[in-house]
Amino acid sequence: MDYQAIAAELLAAEANCKPIEPLTATYPQLTVEDAYRIQLAGIEVKLARGSKVIGKKIGLTSRGMQQLLGVNEPDYGHLLDNMLLLEGEPCRREELLWPRVEGEMAFILKETLKGPGVTIADVYRATEGIMPAFEIVDSRIRDWKIKLPDTIADNASSARLVLGSRMVPIKDLDLRLIGMVLEKNGEMVNNGAGAAVWGHPAAAVAWLANKLATFDIALEAGEIILSGAVTAAEDAHAGDVFTVSFHGLGSLNLKFI
Repeated sequence: MDYQAIAAELLAAEANCKPIEPLTATYPQLTVEDAYRIQLAGIEVKLARGSKVIGKKIGLTSRGMQQLLGVNEPDYGHLLDNMLLLEGEPCRREELLWPRVEGEMAFILKETLKGPGVTIADVYRATEGIMPAFEIVDSRIRDWKIKLPDTIADNASSARLVLGSRMVPIKDLDLRLIGMVLEKNGEMVNNGAGAAVWGHPAAAVAWLANKLATFDIALEAGEIILSGAVTAAEDAHAGDVFTVSFHGLGSLNLKFI
């Protein structure tokens, strides 16, 4: 299987805002392992073009999403510097295919984490603090008709992220019990608590560090780690305004234009 060629298909779909058919339909033999190799091939191209890895994201942390895709563990993708929007900076809808918005807790690492054997305690020790964040997911696969290998190959459907301006020391937080409210155009559309993220957001980060060890990749000091959506994602259109509020972490706004 030509990982570079398939990665090029996804990169072209992203650049041209023209979706492609599901990879799992075009390449029925595609495995999860293949999909991660495609993702890494695509990231290598972006790095060669000047992008920089600023962190990682964890997806499929909720039981509901795992059941929907028939899997029993999360997935991951890379966060690049050109995906980061500053707080208050609008997101340009025209640059994306079918964006959806998620509220997440972002871990800011002060120490490198590398598996195997990383625990929740290790994650706490390596984390400088937690920030409220939006992840804007998007799929280069037509109509979001994805199976697990589709989203993994597509960099876990990553598109943009926004961080809040306040960071709270992790030692001061019980991440399982932090409540989150997501509003769209002034109306509450979702709410939940940190425990919805793989039972504990730090457990999701530990899973990621251990998973990446199989590729000899570490979570590096200074990286941003998006730990997974607290609730279901919401579709976004030009003119929409989102607010996410976390108890003890503060609020964050995002406008699409």
